[in-house]
Amino acid sequence: MLLEDYRNERLKKLEEIRARGIDPFPAKSNRNTKIVDVINHFDEKKGQEVVIVGRIVAIRSFGKLVFIKLRDYTGEVQIFMKASDEAHEGLFGAKDVKLLDLGDFIEAKGIVDKSQTGEISVFADFVRLLTKSLRPLPEKFENKEERYRRRYVDMNVNPEVRERLVRRSKFWQATRDFMVKHGFIEINIPVLEHTTGGADAQPFVTHMNALDEDFYLRISHELPLKRLLGGGFEKVFDIGPRFRNEGVDDEHLPEHIAFEAYSAYEDYEDGMKLYEEMIKYVAKETWGTLQFKVNGFEVNLDQEWPRIKYADLLKEKYNVDVFNPDREQLVSILLENWDAKDMGREELKRKLENTSTPHLIDDVWKLIRKTSAGPYWLIEEPLSLSPLAKKSPENPLVTERFHPVIGGTEMGNGFSELNDPLDQLERFEEQQAARDAGDEEAQMLDRDFVEMLEYGMPPACGWGNSERNFWLLEGVPGREAVPFPTMKSKED
Repeated sequence: MLLEDYRNERLKKLEEIRARGIDPFPAKSNRNTKIVDVINHFDEKKGQEVVIVGRIVAIRSFGKLVFIKLRDYTGEVQIFMKASDEAHEGLFGAKDVKLLDLGDFIEAKGIVDKSQTGEISVFADFVRLLTKSLRPLPEKFENKEERYRRRYVDMNVNPEVRERLVRRSKFWQATRDFMVKHGFIEINIPVLEHTTGGADAQPFVTHMNALDEDFYLRISHELPLKRLLGGGFEKVFDIGPRFRNEGVDDEHLPEHIAFEAYSAYEDYEDGMKLYEEMIKYVAKETWGTLQFKVNGFEVNLDQEWPRIKYADLLKEKYNVDVFNPDREQLVSILLENWDAKDMGREELKRKLENTSTPHLIDDVWKLIRKTSAGPYWLIEEPLSLSPLAKKSPENPLVTERFHPVIGGTEMGNGFSELNDPLDQLERFEEQQAARDAGDEEAQMLDRDFVEMLEYGMPPACGWGNSERNFWLLEGVPGREAVPFPTMKSKED
């Protein structure tokens, strides 16, 4: 039978239900008990009358007996009904089950007990319809394209998807709890910006009619949060969406949730201690373990993470001198490690021709990162790659920047924040020049931010990570771990 046929059949039932004077979509339910309480507290509930609600996931009829499997958010339970000559206005007895379908939401009022087979049940003479389902849920739902488009169906047929979203919520709640316990204040900052910055990414552009001006959707939380430090706050953070107009793959979604925090009078050494503790805390609270399999790597977070210098790693692995880079050498390394599944070789050549030398260095680093199980801290990134980080007093060619590397990827980014306005202006101008030369991911010159620094911002440590950390430790690609992944528009 086609979906259209099932739908037409249910529409006929809907018409009959309305003809009986029954509202198939009432506004209120009378639930007083969740299904999990019936199951987990059976000894206490036995013999008591309860009102439960949920979606019908199974119906079986044996003569005058009807068994309905009912599911709410907390669990499933059996409803036992026996045919009766009585009739109750607005309710459905065993004789009326033909008007009910899988997927309908109902309310059942009855006594808690066990069936003859020992199954915990609610013995109800009648049930009340709360929502008539006009489309049947499929028995299986495996096609990714369809699952992502109809996530509401996916969550019903594949409950592990819903359970994953619960863990996602725990992940962010644990992050929030940890920060608040350590004296941070959560402050939500704007999504719309005149000048966007804080990351190397291409922004989305939108237009505000009221001001008749274009705005960017933020690519980072960084610059507004640091303005708060300039305004007198000492420990601030924000958790919310950011937008990067880039490709979609297992580790990147153009829209995703991210977290950034800034603490005054601290540096990157303080930050590494705090955020190593935070990552461990969040992992334990979300999954109950510090042992993970990430991208094929066995990862143990339960240790003191070593620190490895950026320049030393590239010198050891590829004999690259990040302070006196050979552009031809960098291009050669990237071509030698070309992966056909990422892009065509000629396309890669064209891309490399238009890529700045600092970004070529970073691309070579990413080759090393892919083979790194971790955990370890990557430190002292070159100045050319860190336009917002403070220079190291021991080596002015590197910055006090740190990344945790886990399972072949960077799981965060932090540094001692640059608060010298003249140094910041010079780096912004270098970034803007690269942008004007065609690097769409180079940062913009933000004069207002420089002005804030001229009023004075205290020394500080900044940190940020996105929900990619959740995807990786959960062991699924990004689109599997968000409720409604962005898809190309399509109507059925």
